[in-house]
Amino acid sequence: MYANEFDYYRADSVDHALELLTTNEGARPIAGSHGLVPRMRTGEESPPTLVDITDLGALSGIDRSDDAVSIGALTTHAEIAESEAVFEDATAMAEAANELGDPQVRNGGTIGGNLAHGDARADLPAALLALDGELVLRGADGDRTVGATDLFRGHFRTTVDATELVTAVRLPVADDAASAYVKRRNPLSGYALVGVAARLHLEWGADDGGGNDDPTVTTARVAVTGATTHPTRLPGVEDELEGATLAGASDDDVVLDAAARATEGLDEGDYRVDVQTSPEYLEHLLPLYTERAVRRTLENARER
Repeated sequence: MYANEFDYYRADSVDHALELLTTNEGARPIAGSHGLVPRMRTGEESPPTLVDITDLGALSGIDRSDDAVSIGALTTHAEIAESEAVFEDATAMAEAANELGDPQVRNGGTIGGNLAHGDARADLPAALLALDGELVLRGADGDRTVGATDLFRGHFRTTVDATELVTAVRLPVADDAASAYVKRRNPLSGYALVGVAARLHLEWGADDGGGNDDPTVTTARVAVTGATTHPTRLPGVEDELEGATLAGASDDDVVLDAAARATEGLDEGDYRVDVQTSPEYLEHLLPLYTERAVRRTLENARER
């Protein structure tokens, strides 16, 4: 299918892009175009104006400070997946970016567009939630930030205003934290049927002389994408993990008990159902991938 006719502008600065978005009702920004353009071709969306922000090089790049990794909105998924700074301090985001789509999508798609688009099947939202990340937005009235828990409102619905641009994504860093992302891939689309990200702040016990120590979870963040109508955290899992000591064989009991609470508070209408899934199937998958995400986080922590 072909998209309906639209006007096209190429912005040469952030201010120029904001002016075009403000003065053209219904205008949408594009960069990688892997989210919006396919929906235009199927008729699911039909914006009258597209504002191309590809040339805004100031919105690209990855910077590491003492307290955060800052990722420019036009940074590609491939750049994020290959970044040592992101992998070291925000592993879940690097792993989510590496799981996203195929090489063509990873080399063209951008983090800002992915998160602002609000696709409930996308990988990055779960990582953003687990990492307590935030988006930096710029509009006519200046900059504002939106935390991950306030960003997602439904399938293709976020709190990013139509006249705002995402300029950066900030991910807090901490020496005591480790994270991971795992997914069950839709075999046709590559999107997540279920994707789970976890981040654990760990307090390590004394070495017993054999190279073993017992970490206690001080803070837990666990989030799901794909399975639910919008990316969301899993508070039951977090509550079960926080305060738990992961010592030897007891790891199994703690992690399994936590994973068993993954579906807590979710009703049938909270699951994102299509021709390939059902609430029962997703309810079965969610604890399994929650367990895997927590175990992988522990593996990443011990490797560090």
